[in-house]
Amino acid sequence: QFLLVESGGGLVQPGGSLRLSCTASGHTLADYAVAWFRQAPGKKREAVSCISHSGLTIKYVDSVKGRFTISRDNAKNMVYLQMNSLKPEDTAIYYCAKKRFSMCGGYDVDIEVWGQGTQVTVSS
Repeated sequence: QFLLVESGGGLVQPGGSLRLSCTASGHTLADYAVAWFRQAPGKKREAVSCISHSGLTIKYVDSVKGRFTISRDNAKNMVYLQMNSLKPEDTAIYYCAKKRFSMCGGYDVDIEVWGQGTQVTVSS
């Protein structure tokens, strides 16, 4: 069974930073694109970013461009989301998701596995 595990969430003040991590238990992520999503209270889940298997293709939604950076270390079987200049509106549960293929394509298509999520709270 392919399991994804996120970590790195927490409480941070506005303007602060967090780095989220995503890893797969017992399987390699290296052959697959991985996306990050988030869901704020009372809102629908929304895409945040996606990275191709090689890390050469990356995309972000407009609301996080210039503040968030997605990266991966295939040797460590890890995908990261570095979040800087955090705002209260970034408060959400953040999920990583394994794609079926090596390239991202549309954010919401070809998702095979979801992680359990990690809470990010931005508040003073």
